[in-house]
Amino acid sequence: MSFETPTIELLEPRHVPKDELERILDLQRAAFLAEGFVSAAVRRDRVSRVALTILDNIDAISDAVSLDYGYRPAQLTKAFEATSWLPDVFANFAKLDDWMKDTEVPGGFIQQKPKGVVGVIGAWNFPIILSFEPAMAALLAGNRVMLNFSEFHVRTGQLLAKLFAEKIDESEFAIVTGDLATARSFAELRFDHLMFTGSPGVGSLVAQAAAKNLVPVTLELGGKNPVVISHSADLELAAHRIAGTRALNSGQICLCPDYVFVPRDQKDELVEGLRKEFAALYPDFLENPGVVAIVNDRNYDRVVGLIDDAVDKGATKIVVAPESELGSLPNRESRRIAPTILLDVPDEARISGEEIFGPVLPVYVYDDIAEVSQYVASRPTPLGAYWYGEDDDEFRGFLNTTSSGGVTRNDGITHALLLDAPFGGAGNSGSGSYHSKDGFDTFTHRRTVSNVTAERGVSDGLIGRALDDEQFKGMIDQVISDSADAFRSNLL
Repeated sequence: MSFETPTIELLEPRHVPKDELERILDLQRAAFLAEGFVSAAVRRDRVSRVALTILDNIDAISDAVSLDYGYRPAQLTKAFEATSWLPDVFANFAKLDDWMKDTEVPGGFIQQKPKGVVGVIGAWNFPIILSFEPAMAALLAGNRVMLNFSEFHVRTGQLLAKLFAEKIDESEFAIVTGDLATARSFAELRFDHLMFTGSPGVGSLVAQAAAKNLVPVTLELGGKNPVVISHSADLELAAHRIAGTRALNSGQICLCPDYVFVPRDQKDELVEGLRKEFAALYPDFLENPGVVAIVNDRNYDRVVGLIDDAVDKGATKIVVAPESELGSLPNRESRRIAPTILLDVPDEARISGEEIFGPVLPVYVYDDIAEVSQYVASRPTPLGAYWYGEDDDEFRGFLNTTSSGGVTRNDGITHALLLDAPFGGAGNSGSGSYHSKDGFDTFTHRRTVSNVTAERGVSDGLIGRALDDEQFKGMIDQVISDSADAFRSNLL
């Protein structure tokens, strides 16, 4: 069957005035305060209405996402955007009643209190899951939610706004579909919590905007995610899974492997394995219906520019595509970039420090695993790190000497899919986490409540002449002395 990538016109997003954003915020805050306690049943109802609006309309949503992307197969959208979050949400439903209970502590309890109105700024690469999964976590925690949908996906945003307006009142959940200026205004609102998913550069701006109003933020960012091939690795397995995760969504995933370290004596075998795997994935490329377009011209030009810059500075590129198609690739009209392996990339190349977000994979060699750990540890913290090989001393050493949002051994991305586990970054790749109970906790204020039954008040004996009592002074000095001795016992 012949396939030709359609050329789709990119639509310009509309502007939403800040006073309209503030109107929705005020409406939601008033509704939250008027409602008071939010039962588990109401929380499940709200999340279920959000989930059903997505699931019941996934065909239309997939079509809209494909048009906004330029082309993305509906099956990929359905697999990620409509199913990957289901296990987490259903598990959260089952545990919600326990999570909502007060936690008893000596002399009081901790109340699990919704924060109020939560703002969510979603990402464009997986616009449904990265927008609605945190939104559903915030709703499950008892909050109202305003969602700023990516300006990259105008058709999808318009469709979603229409669908959700029919299913859920904007005082409970509202979708904002606007331009970049709208997103900037959104970040400046006085939310009770703000969640952002996107690049570290934009995340920094969002955090600065929120800080002006002392709004707490959760940032899920990206970074240059390393892959380490150890001497104990199964190279065939590694090549298969690295190629697959690098090619997924044409590399437009914040968790994609961004570069690979391989033992020097195994470089040729790995590179040949990667080449074969990419070739098997795409026996044809220009008309292959499984290829996802780069989302827009700006990002297409950026990725091509990274490749060209690396080659200009001495790198060698291996483009994996049929010989007959190489002259037409990369293709700006369809925004298709064939899988590209880069060798001998110098440190001064832009791709050495910039997240790629495309189907490009630099490969580096090492002689000593300590070199790899030092390289990773000396650079901004990535969202994910990937290790191929045994769970041995080398792997444990890598875990102990490097940092990342999460780690997957012998595959890619799966640490973000584990049930009952947090997902988030560290440092440059983000702050805070969500998924499972971490999502509930992120959007919940744990309020300590003290129940006082003692006859003596906290200020008794700490005011006026009582402070000059010799017995009191001796008691305080003895507590300090005994505590200091206890600390000294722990010194090495």
